[in-house]
Amino acid sequence: MRVLLADANLDRAASVADHLAGSGAVDVLRLDAGESLAQAVARHRPDVVIVDMARPDRDQLDSIREVASRHPSPIVLFVDRNDPAFMEAAIEAGVSSYNVVGTALPDVKPIVEAAVVMFRRYRQVEEELRKAEASLKERVLIDRAKAKLMQERRLSEPDAYGWLRRQAMDRGRRIADIAADVLDGSLAPTKERRGANGAR
Repeated sequence: MRVLLADANLDRAASVADHLAGSGAVDVLRLDAGESLAQAVARHRPDVVIVDMARPDRDQLDSIREVASRHPSPIVLFVDRNDPAFMEAAIEAGVSSYNVVGTALPDVKPIVEAAVVMFRRYRQVEEELRKAEASLKERVLIDRAKAKLMQERRLSEPDAYGWLRRQAMDRGRRIADIAADVLDGSLAPTKERRGANGAR
């Protein structure tokens, strides 16, 4: 596990680094002088980020927000003072694990491991929600296209959907894309020709 340690409390950060290094299978990384947290995350691509603040500092949450938006990673935050409002702001910024620590440093490795699991679960739920929302939008799009075909071409609902499906198969495209073309007028079914006796 690659752990990037960003420290404000140098003594405690050194203790965290020693504790992690001594627990085995952990590579502790540090920020270079003048390097931002986002830059360090982009350079190292750590499995987890530990931010150690000497005190709750809302200004420092900007760097966490940048990491969360540009390089999503599990982020563990240590502070030395309880502040419920700050905790809420930190979690909103992208912190996976918020921990108030005193003079005695807790066992860091389980905290880090739990943060990684929680982050992965959150990302999974987020992705499932994104897919569900995209699927719902596609269904609405297809329904609107079917309604347009039914109204303009006097097709039944099954025939309208069948036409969309055939177009998608013939063109190697998704049904939702065909539906979008129908709605913007760039694609429409041609009227079927009838013979002299009126038969199709």
